[in-house]
Amino acid sequence: MLLRIISILFPLFAIVALGYWVGKKARPDLAHANKLNMDVFVPALVFAALASKPFRPENDIPLLVATLVMVIGSGLVAWGIARALKIDVKTLVPPVMFNNCGNLGLPLAVLAFGEQALAPMIVMFMASNLLHFSFGAWLLDHRVRMVTIWKVPSVMATFAGLIVGMAGIPVWEPLLISIKMVGDIAIPLMLIGLGVRLADSQISSVRLGLIGAVVRPVVGMAIAAILIMLYDFPPLQKALVLVFGALPPAVLNYIFAERYGQEPDKVASMVLIGNVAAILFLSVALAIVLP
Repeated sequence: MLLRIISILFPLFAIVALGYWVGKKARPDLAHANKLNMDVFVPALVFAALASKPFRPENDIPLLVATLVMVIGSGLVAWGIARALKIDVKTLVPPVMFNNCGNLGLPLAVLAFGEQALAPMIVMFMASNLLHFSFGAWLLDHRVRMVTIWKVPSVMATFAGLIVGMAGIPVWEPLLISIKMVGDIAIPLMLIGLGVRLADSQISSVRLGLIGAVVRPVVGMAIAAILIMLYDFPPLQKALVLVFGALPPAVLNYIFAERYGQEPDKVASMVLIGNVAAILFLSVALAIVLP
């Protein structure tokens, strides 16, 4: 079992480590590459996965609800912890609410459970992202207009893919293959970008970094365990729910904190320590869900 977990996690963290090394040595400017990834490659990945999969409300809606419960529930617990420890709510709550379901979650789902896990994990990824780009941004700056979320390319790709999948609209196979090939660029670039971004981060608050690194997966897995007990998910979705709960804070939290001036150094500490600690927490989650 240990060797199996290592074989699943190693490719992810090896590519992240490569990105970290490149970030330290060459300090590349990936701003344009990251924008291209979010505007072109990720939308292609999302559309291809959803358009080639029939939408089944009896499966997808419970998974969507579970994702929203985990994200919102984690935020409520983080709010209570922040108030109790006298930590700025806007600093602690977003990194605990919003996990790294894109950079780590998507490739982890495929490596651990196969290609059939990509579409349901994308459903979870997009549910979390919708909340992050709307409520998460509003939490840091109440002047943010949440309606702008519909202009995000990956969101538009989500609805386009769902419409095609639900209506059973056939997509010309060569076109779908082309879209899939473009989407295949997204995950490796996400992992490299994660490593480069972590190389730019610094640990300025070890205490807060450890709090965020531990609270995020512990609370997430606890809520996931409750949901699994309350609802009879199919085996694959049950595994994805627990793995989703164990994921570390998203790098996007640092980007948002930097953009809105919300103690970015402290958020960077939580992201950096959390993603290193993910080796432990994801190993625990995989040990529970793998047959």
